[in-house]
Amino acid sequence: QVQLVESGGGLVQPGGSLRLSCAASGFTFSLYTMNWYRQAPGKEREFVATIFSAGGNTNDADSVKGRFTNSRDNAKNTAYLQMNSLKPDDAAVYYCNALRTTWPSRDYWGQGTQVTVSS
Repeated sequence: QVQLVESGGGLVQPGGSLRLSCAASGFTFSLYTMNWYRQAPGKEREFVATIFSAGGNTNDADSVKGRFTNSRDNAKNTAYLQMNSLKPDDAAVYYCNALRTTWPSRDYWGQGTQVTVSS
């Protein structure tokens, strides 16, 4: 059974930090690109960050560049999103996504974790 379980969300003050984790099971984690998305109330889901299967290359949305760092540990089947200098605009439900574009292509989503940034 495929599972992606996010954790690490919560309430943080502006300028604070959180580290999200995405624990994967039921598929070969190392073959998948891991993405982070977020969705704030009343807004569309937006891309946050990606890390490719080999773990060497990453890409981040302009809105989080220099503040967020995404990483992965293929031995632990876990992806991470380190979020620093959080702003109120970062508040959202954060989702991890596992994507394989080579055959057989697959696309898995976690249930999301809430991040609230407020003083």
